[in-house]
Amino acid sequence: MKISLNWLREFVELPESAEELRTVLDDLGLVVEGVEHVGQGLEDVVVARVDEIREIEGADRIRLVVVDAGHGPLEIVCGASNFAVGDHVPLAPVGAVLPGGFTISERTVRGVVSHGMLCSPRELEMNDDHQGLMVLDQLIEPRVGEGLVVALKITPDVIFDISVEGNRPDAWCVEGVARDLATRLRRTLRSPTLATTNSMTESASFAGAAIDDPDLCGRLTVSVLREVKVTASPSWVAQRLQSSGMRPISNVVDASNLVMLELGQPTHPYDAAQVAQRTLRARRARPGETLTTLDGVERQLAKSGRGLGDTGEDLVIVDGDDRVLGLAGIMGGASSEISASTTDVLLEAAYFDPMTIARSSKRHALRSEASNRFERGVDPQLALRAVARYVEILRESVPELQWLANPLDVRGTIPTPPSLELRRSDVGRLLGVEIAIDDVLAILGGLGFSVVQKKDYLEVTAPGSRLDVRAGSEGRADVIEEIARLYGYRRLPRHNPAWPELGGLDDRQRLRRHLREVVVDAGALEAWTPSLGSDADFDLLLRDQARVRVTNPLAADESVLRATQITGLVRAWAKNYERGLGDVILVEFGVVFTHPGATSDPRMTKGGVGGKLILALPRENERVTIVLARQDDDASSAVALWSVVARRLGLDDVVVRSVTEAPRGLHPTRAAALVDRTSGALLGHVGEVDAELVDAVTSGSPLRRLGLIDLDFDALADPHQATRAPAAVRVPSRFPSAVLDLAFVTPQRVNAGDLAHTLRQASDLVEEVTLFDVYHGPTLAEGTRSLAFNVRLSSVDRTLNENEVTRCRALLIELAGSLGAVLR
Repeated sequence: MKISLNWLREFVELPESAEELRTVLDDLGLVVEGVEHVGQGLEDVVVARVDEIREIEGADRIRLVVVDAGHGPLEIVCGASNFAVGDHVPLAPVGAVLPGGFTISERTVRGVVSHGMLCSPRELEMNDDHQGLMVLDQLIEPRVGEGLVVALKITPDVIFDISVEGNRPDAWCVEGVARDLATRLRRTLRSPTLATTNSMTESASFAGAAIDDPDLCGRLTVSVLREVKVTASPSWVAQRLQSSGMRPISNVVDASNLVMLELGQPTHPYDAAQVAQRTLRARRARPGETLTTLDGVERQLAKSGRGLGDTGEDLVIVDGDDRVLGLAGIMGGASSEISASTTDVLLEAAYFDPMTIARSSKRHALRSEASNRFERGVDPQLALRAVARYVEILRESVPELQWLANPLDVRGTIPTPPSLELRRSDVGRLLGVEIAIDDVLAILGGLGFSVVQKKDYLEVTAPGSRLDVRAGSEGRADVIEEIARLYGYRRLPRHNPAWPELGGLDDRQRLRRHLREVVVDAGALEAWTPSLGSDADFDLLLRDQARVRVTNPLAADESVLRATQITGLVRAWAKNYERGLGDVILVEFGVVFTHPGATSDPRMTKGGVGGKLILALPRENERVTIVLARQDDDASSAVALWSVVARRLGLDDVVVRSVTEAPRGLHPTRAAALVDRTSGALLGHVGEVDAELVDAVTSGSPLRRLGLIDLDFDALADPHQATRAPAAVRVPSRFPSAVLDLAFVTPQRVNAGDLAHTLRQASDLVEEVTLFDVYHGPTLAEGTRSLAFNVRLSSVDRTLNENEVTRCRALLIELAGSLGAVLR
């Protein structure tokens, strides 16, 4: 937001330099992103009249313009085309020095000598418009040869480009910024001059106003202005708008824009002759209605919303015949815009529901200065004060203007500013430093808060301009934050925190860090995918499952909390694959969310005495998801990687078990469960990504199989669910080892991991057990299979003799038999 220093000085005494004020603004949280000096370096620029325009042979983008600046004709080569013969434009003659130190000299272009330069607003550093020359006839009644500074009554100024946070609706105007400065510097805030009605005729006798949907429109005021004459705005109005980055249009429209920039209240003037029954009414748009807005675009209203909270509702302003005139709070329609023939104006000033405006603005991809303010929350009490300021400005160019008595004022649902109890100790407890009560009262009073001193506390009521202040303890924190901000964060003493013990990682954090190191060592790249997604993404895997929605999403397609990380990781991989970077392993550590209606956990459902709700919160589950997408990766690759992870984490008791039904997102026949043998807890799944999901994400492109490991980190971190062996180092034997290959015929129900675990526990001489073959065939009985293991035997203090190896072999066969396995 661009704000003029001269404009600020009309509200508060500011003798400080621009750099000093920049420091103050930054400290107030109104970060100055840039400072622009305007009106300097224009002393050599004069007003010139265009007398002739000629083509230049061989040039299609430039023309020869003959101008008169009071000393005879001058030939200028110019590339702009937005002017005609008879127009007056700024001329920088040879030798002139423009802002930025640019010196004008004679130049030869296409064989033609140019004796100066005709200037655009940006070349004069008056605003960012560089689409053509500055045509002065639209602003003033120019005189040939007059200096531009004199003609435009330019006063040197400084423009601050301020970044205003979204939770500061009061600071989206000059008065709001001036209020902060006046409060910080303990100076008086001046109010702009306001007009009063000057007609005995009642507004209700000429116009009407109504609100059909009070939940969307909290207040609608309609003021009647008669004997209007549409003309150019006074030069100071045009300069104020240009310095703020807006284009002057006419006195009626410019006054509306100026009031919005000055006070923060958007207003909208309608040509009363184009409004049926001279009535303005606010209501919801109906499906099928259309509106051609001032930018010439026909818009479909009341379209279906694309996310949670967006029901597709649009608030519109209609006339007495129920014809749509404008998209409330965003942009008016072309049918009732101000024209040169306008003589009567209906001026709308209103309060609209911020979320309704925000959603409509986003849905229609239509942003305006008005919507920027309405969606953050305009002061509901500001409307008629803004109208009085509008009339005062417009009367300068239309002295005969008539403002009818008792403007129409219809009320709907208006937010009530909260009242809070602020104890004197609250400030010190939250900020760590006591602030004198006189300072607290001065700060709150300066910001417009109503403060009543009670015996033990202050009763603080927020002004209507501070809709960001919440109720209860949160609101108390908001008020204390404002006290700290205006008091000055730099004035707060610094403290070194003293803790009773040194910080460190807890067991869960150490496990997370260790697991991250293990998978990264294995070649994985850590990814981050959004925890908020669309209904379409959720439906890829969990179409029939309840979902957790966000009530105020920033985007319509980011309104559903994810219930799995698989979809996001596969989508991230697909984007990398499209760019030739598909040979990767991606891992994500994150949280997924389960709707309380989709979980069997009794803590997440309704219950309690009398059917009262005890708890109905989404279940948050931290998970670690790994997608293996290298060439030839598949379920076996995922199992191999899991073996590395399990060994590094000491999860010796976790086995890979087959599943009768694969979880959503895993291949129906290439998936297995990771189960702790001791606790029986499910720790996750391993296998391949469901081919249907890959196909849906990649739009049917022929792509590779993807290995998958999906771990429940909450279960891994719980010692009651995941049995972890203590870290131990096995000293390699320096004596020769003996190797046995044993093939067992086992029932299908016997898990290979369980059998391998049993073999490892057979003797201290067993160094390693490895499954190297699985056989199904006609030579085996139905319902059985053959599992072949390589068993390595060794001793740390001797070479094993034949008898020891024989006894150990017999023991291995005996223990395998306890699981129903028979040596093949």
